[in-house]
Parts: sequence; C-alpha cells; structure tokens
Amino acid sequence: MILAFSIGDTCEALGTGPFVAQAAKASLPEGVIPAVLFVISGFIAFSTGTSWGTFAIMIPIAVPMINIIGLHPGLVIASVLGGGVFGDHCSPISDTTIISSMASATDHIDHVRTQIPYALAAGAASLLLFLLFGFLLG
Repeated sequence: MILAFSIGDTCEALGTGPFVAQAAKASLPEGVIPAVLFVISGFIAFSTGTSWGTFAIMIPIAVPMINIIGLHPGLVIASVLGGGVFGDHCSPISDTTIISSMASATDHIDHVRTQIPYALAAGAASLLLFLLFGFLLG
C-alpha cells in the first residue's frame, strides 16, 4: 500500500497524468478511453492484489484525462474504481480473497476458481457498458 501511494505520488510529481492524457488523445478515440482505463485498472489490481493501491496509481493518471480530453468525470472515475475492484476480486493474492476462502473453510484455489466465472461475467458486462457510455457521453 505504501509503495502504491509512493508510485501515485511519483506519477503526479512527474506529470504522468497529463503525459498519458496527451498520448491517449493522440492515439485513441475518446469513447474507448473509459474501457481502456477499466482494463488497465483491472490488470494492475489483479497483479498487485489491492484495489486501493490501484486507485492510488490510476486516479492521478485518469483525472487529468477528464480536463485534457474532455471526458465525462463520473464515467472516468467509475471506470478506474470498477476496474480496481474487479481486478482485486479476481486476484488470488488479494487480502479479501484470502480472507473469504479462510472464513468459508475452503481451499483457496477452489474459492478463486468458483469466483472467477461470476467476476468475468460482471467484468465483461461492465466493459461493454463502459464502451457504450464512452461513445454516448464522449
């Protein structure tokens, strides 16, 4: 968690958010950006096992996109938060996943395997909705 906040602070100090926003503006259609933020946030959260750490990394990058590209603020923040929670829920190294398997007295990997199909279905629906609303509101 401390490292994630440090990375977030470093990204903010280096101007990573405005840099990424300019790069995204030049290379991606506006409507795709919320879905891309969802996928990136999900990947980071899955890899690190923390949604809050993902928020600390991605919010300083996503917020400048709102102003520079002109994206809908609620949609951008929702895509980062949703991706972070999605990735954290799917991650086998997440503290909540570990505690859930311990509390239910099940094998940890079995618990992960039973949760993944539901999480992927919700994640796929979310991704489609972020694409749809990205083009409608963008």
